[in-house]
Amino acid sequence: MRVPSRSPGQQPGPPASPTAPARRRPSGTTPRRLPTAEPDLAAYRAAVAELLVEVGALADATSTRARQVLIDERLREPALAAVLDATPQGLIGARETLLLEMARYQPNERTSARDLTALVRIYLLSRIDVLWWQDAPTFLTDDQVNGSAELVDLEWLRRRDLLRFRYQEQPATMLGRAARGLRRRLRPDVTPRTAGLLFRRARREVVALLNDIGREFAAAAPPATPPLWVTSLVRSAEHQYRLRRLGYAAMLPSGHCLGYSVDVELAWFERFGARETLAELLLNRQKAGELNVIDEGQAWHLCLAPTARRRLRRAYEAEMGV
Repeated sequence: MRVPSRSPGQQPGPPASPTAPARRRPSGTTPRRLPTAEPDLAAYRAAVAELLVEVGALADATSTRARQVLIDERLREPALAAVLDATPQGLIGARETLLLEMARYQPNERTSARDLTALVRIYLLSRIDVLWWQDAPTFLTDDQVNGSAELVDLEWLRRRDLLRFRYQEQPATMLGRAARGLRRRLRPDVTPRTAGLLFRRARREVVALLNDIGREFAAAAPPATPPLWVTSLVRSAEHQYRLRRLGYAAMLPSGHCLGYSVDVELAWFERFGARETLAELLLNRQKAGELNVIDEGQAWHLCLAPTARRRLRRAYEAEMGV
């Protein structure tokens, strides 16, 4: 099948274990040296958007070979190759991983990748997270997340009214899950339909970022709009693999496993007339170089840029009085 043409163009809290997250790189790889000039992320995002149009035109099952040829050709283009080659996997590794993800893809009710086009978008844009934080340590296990001194307890902060966003935890027992199911049937729209946080922990910089976004959203949204809602924060690689087995589009490596990525609810705010307000706010922060933003449908994935880390750490310390 012919490939379609393309147009040119230190916070108080519970005691923490001294266990530190381990560093991990893909086996057989060595640390990659970033190019002298940083890749053009605006050009990369534009090239991804163009590629998605072509992937969408080859969505039927009979176009597998044509999609492979398309991915093979397009990823070698300078705007895309510059970013992918600067990640730990390199261009070839990223290409092979994407093709494997596409070959394994099965649509289901859980995944944020509703089709192959969404899968390609999520994978390629998440490589910006990996580019930014490739030297950060990975939280490999649940115990490392729960014991890390780099993370603070959100519940400790929430009880002291120090958070400008909301979240809910995953029920830990059968009784808890049954109770949540009953609440959803009785009041289906009172909260977003999300499993909730397995870990109620976050990096200090990320707390400051979410508080900042939460305040800005509260000021810009229509009256009576609920606060910013966070659906996912730090994850262990162990949990990321669990999510993959359940059918979620949980990419590896992931900014979530480094503690610098979060997911925030978007779709639920439509009923309050505030979805577009929040979307515009997030995209403006991306344009300012503070975030990487990925539209994943119901929720949007955000990753903090390294250049904003120091400012946000200072903001957290000033806000919390530490």
